Amino acid sequence: MHLNPSIRKLEAGELEEFIQLIRLFEEVFGMKNFSLPSIHHLQDLLKKDGFYAFVAFDEKGQVIGGLTAYQLLQYYSTKPLIYIYDLAVKDTLQRQGIGSALIQTINSYCKSIGAEEVFVQADRVDDYALKFYRKTGGTEEDVVHFYYPLQN
Repeated sequence: MHLNPSIRKLEAGELEEFIQLIRLFEEVFGMKNFSLPSIHHLQDLLKKDGFYAFVAFDEKGQVIGGLTAYQLLQYYSTKPLIYIYDLAVKDTLQRQGIGSALIQTINSYCKSIGAEEVFVQADRVDDYALKFYRKTGGTEEDVVHFYYPLQN
């Protein structure tokens, strides 16, 4: 069964919907001890040109999925790259086409703004995510992600 959610890019004034999306990420990703940043910070983020939040709504207007992404400017090209940072669908509604619709929506949007490509990372051990991104047409690269935690 595939649902047909309403998907849209959040605008600067849609803080409540953005917070609902963050709470959905918290639930789906099992983020224990998560503390929501300040409302001021979240409002500022929504106003930024290089930040995108696409949200899937059910027929009652409830957030049932979404993704966040960032625009990265290049020096090899004048076309930006778009990095999907988080993507999640409510646990009880997964495998019903919502995630695929989110991917199609961001890809269409990014094509319309002249982006070169959209990319996303997935952990090698996350078989569900790997299968999902393959199914939605993602091209796979074998890379290793390194990070440097900066302790304050």
